[in-house]
Amino acid sequence: MTLIIPPRVQDIGFTVKRLLPSRLKQRVGPFIFVDHMGPAHFELGTTADDVRQHPHIGLATVTYLFSGAMMHRDSLGIVQRIEPGAINLMTAGKGIVHSERLPEDIRAGSIPVEGIQIWLALPTDVEDCEPSFVHYPADAIPSVNLPTMSAQILIGSAFGVESPVKTASKTTYLDLALGADTRYVPDFPQQELAIYVAWGNVRVNGEEVQEFHMALLDENAVIETDHDARVLLLGGESLAGERFILWNFVASSREKLRAAGERWENKEFAMVPGESDFIPLPKS
Repeated sequence: MTLIIPPRVQDIGFTVKRLLPSRLKQRVGPFIFVDHMGPAHFELGTTADDVRQHPHIGLATVTYLFSGAMMHRDSLGIVQRIEPGAINLMTAGKGIVHSERLPEDIRAGSIPVEGIQIWLALPTDVEDCEPSFVHYPADAIPSVNLPTMSAQILIGSAFGVESPVKTASKTTYLDLALGADTRYVPDFPQQELAIYVAWGNVRVNGEEVQEFHMALLDENAVIETDHDARVLLLGGESLAGERFILWNFVASSREKLRAAGERWENKEFAMVPGESDFIPLPKS
């Protein structure tokens, strides 16, 4: 029987559908956090729903938009607008601070913002690496057209092509547009995989997977459609050891989480140049 994870709808100023972590499954390969954000419209003439600067450790964030745009700023001094089809990969390592704000033209034009925000847990041997940020524009992300489907190869290799996006462990992340009557058998040996149905409905091994749900795939999983659907295929090699989560921190030990929280409270993280507002550590 296929394990299907329903979304948890949360309001963080706008609606997100959270799939991972779940009480049913903490992570799939290195994917330890998956949010489908929006589509959301934002109030004109304000900074409402901008995400103020906040810290991360022990993970890499990946932002991938369907519509709209966001402006990334971080403690490395990087300022980068991200638009649909591009990939922002921010590796936190031992610690990074960033903000995500809505560009004025998106707010003024009442353009909906929708996309997928993920965290990749880092292998223990690099979880304390130096932080970094890499932007891959949409035209650098390869695509493949097949008889009943098309694919954007966001991370990893599939259908004979390889994404330029480099990650700390073997990772697969595909954006699949499935036409009616598609039958697709993923072939990624020794990887743990899942699909997220961004819109439409599909079947996995004959079981229906509804829109906004995630389904874990077994080794011989068959994905089928009756109608058009958009699916994110995600996963990779399983990481050794436990991972713990506290707020925006991921680590292989609770001690690292506590130390990161204390660093944030004591203002010991490097901050985003030119910004003063920040999100305080939540009180437990």
